[in-house]
Amino acid sequence: MKIAITAENNNGLESMVAQHFGHAPFFIMVNMENGEVTSTQGVANPFAEAHQPGQIPGFIHEQKANVILSGGMGGRAIEFFEQLGIKAATGANGTIRQALENYLGGKLKEAAPCAESVEHGHG
Repeated sequence: MKIAITAENNNGLESMVAQHFGHAPFFIMVNMENGEVTSTQGVANPFAEAHQPGQIPGFIHEQKANVILSGGMGGRAIEFFEQLGIKAATGANGTIRQALENYLGGKLKEAAPCAESVEHGHG
């Protein structure tokens, strides 16, 4: 399984989780086997400055991720991920390691549009 996690910096498992999905500077790609991390790779978000709907989910799909974790995410992004067969979860915070442990431990909820997205009609 490959898990993509939004990140503020490129420090592997010690990177801080980015709270705003669309503007995350990096994604930390975590490969897992039998519940263990086998490798990590930091990938710059080519759409951090500006993006069209669906570009980032398409990019994550190209990276062959099965799951995306983020602090928050808009409703349209969640829909794009669902269409691509990628599970999305929100509410991640702290380090990538902490977010991963919380996800694997069932403490992160399935993605729901963040309040800002709902307020702007992206819900």
